[in-house]
Amino acid sequence: PLHPGPSREALLKSSYTQDLQQRLVELESQNRSLRQIVEGEVPKTPDSIPAAVIGRSAGDWWQQLIISRGSRDGVGKDDIVTGPGGLVGRVISVSPTSSRVLLLSDPTSRVGARVSRSRATGYVRGAMSQQVVMEFFDKMPDVKVGDVVVTSAYSQLFPSDIPIGRVVDLNLTKSPAPEVTVELTAPLDIVEWIEVYPFEPKAVDLPEQDSPLEIQVPTSDEALEDDLPQ
Repeated sequence: PLHPGPSREALLKSSYTQDLQQRLVELESQNRSLRQIVEGEVPKTPDSIPAAVIGRSAGDWWQQLIISRGSRDGVGKDDIVTGPGGLVGRVISVSPTSSRVLLLSDPTSRVGARVSRSRATGYVRGAMSQQVVMEFFDKMPDVKVGDVVVTSAYSQLFPSDIPIGRVVDLNLTKSPAPEVTVELTAPLDIVEWIEVYPFEPKAVDLPEQDSPLEIQVPTSDEALEDDLPQ
């Protein structure tokens, strides 16, 4: 006897179940990132160094700040700096007792990033405010308002999955690449205490693009030891 194949209804149910399972995986990933943001958590190492913000000026409020830890405390150039909610920036120069931090909001800052839900990748650049711009490699990225943005594996100066912020505006027709506006979840304008995490940048194979993921900021004249508070 002939055995009929699966009915159309059974096939639809199977497809629907697979879609739900995929959506569940995406939601669980996004929920982990959201929980990190709400609870002020970031991936940590046993060697984190707490520090106070001890210096910043009106002229470079959104660009740099000075913290109360230096080489005597184990802080080194390119170490990662986080605050309540997520990524703050990275150390660009160090004295024995203090260090200078380049903020995510600095216009020269470039950080490899991805959308947690869809894994659409690109990089985030500073815009002198609590909001930054994310530019995508893909011409049609899967992104929407409310998506969580985290550091990506393509980042040369940061490990992956550190919370950056949430998408608040879309400009997907922007040329030469689609962009979104991201509200930073670490309060860069009022942050008073931070954590420093030692990190050794690693070279990675990057997607072809016109702009680098991170720009190495010259520091020879920016932060000599006698410039920093002792």
